Amino acid sequence: MLKYCAKKIAQLLIVLVLISFFSFGIIYFAPGDVSSMYITQDMTDEQKEQVRKDLGLDRSMMEQYTEWAKRAVQGDFGVSLANKNSVAPQIMNRLPATIQLMGAALLLSLILAIPLGLVAGAKKNTWIDNFISSISYVGMSVPSFWLGMLLIIFFTAKLHILPSSGMHSAGMTSLGDTVKHMIMPCITLSLGNLAVFIRYVRANTVGQLSEEYVVTARAKGTPDMKILFNHVMKNTLLPIITLLGMNMASLVCGSFIIETIFGWPGIGTLAMSAIGSRDYPMIMAYVMMSGCILVIGNFVADVLYAVVDPRIKRGIDDANGK
Repeated sequence: MLKYCAKKIAQLLIVLVLISFFSFGIIYFAPGDVSSMYITQDMTDEQKEQVRKDLGLDRSMMEQYTEWAKRAVQGDFGVSLANKNSVAPQIMNRLPATIQLMGAALLLSLILAIPLGLVAGAKKNTWIDNFISSISYVGMSVPSFWLGMLLIIFFTAKLHILPSSGMHSAGMTSLGDTVKHMIMPCITLSLGNLAVFIRYVRANTVGQLSEEYVVTARAKGTPDMKILFNHVMKNTLLPIITLLGMNMASLVCGSFIIETIFGWPGIGTLAMSAIGSRDYPMIMAYVMMSGCILVIGNFVADVLYAVVDPRIKRGIDDANGK
């Protein structure tokens, strides 16, 4: 198992290096020049060249990337071009809010998707299954930004019961106030994953209900609901662990949009502001932080799946010669 974890860690480090290299390359070859933010019309050519030299733009891409990578490994992502403050503390100050929103959205998706998917699978081809499946299809089809705006119009502009932006009301830091601000962005962010999880749980449930252990339990007179939630659910949820890792990308990308719509003070709004001001150090820091969340999520999902499924663990041990 240790060899398996070491192999996975090596793979995720390679992925992070590739993410950083290609992201840096895209920024390097993008139209425009960072030095234009520091150059004025009354500067001479020598002064303009000195500005480029001070910013390190006179060096090749590989030289610039190597220098950036050395600092990034030490946690130094440079200085923001927009506010002249260090990038790393700004990212770390905003990161907890993003993780909080992503965690709440993921938890909400699971809490709703598991029972709905189980019931839909158990009631296959009935009106209940059709109703739940319709909900999941709508969830996969509706753009998150459109749903977010609808929620703001309905619950804020019309009913005046939920705040439209921010994480706290002015002068308030209570948990209840935070939850109130989180309701709409959490619902919006969770909808896409909820729809996918429902379809996945339903498909697994349909497959499990045809297994021999279910037929045997029914022959013994065990109630259907007991079979469904005590036996079928355990086997149905194992593949969900892998699906959680695969859906980390949609959470990371979704939070970028949702945070902007609802003014949630996470790294998504920080990145959007950085893109608008061409703040390249901040953009690179956001890309790397998002990449870390993504690969760590996949790593944890792979390890958990190997731990909880004896078949996978045996396969790993056999591959390692145990």
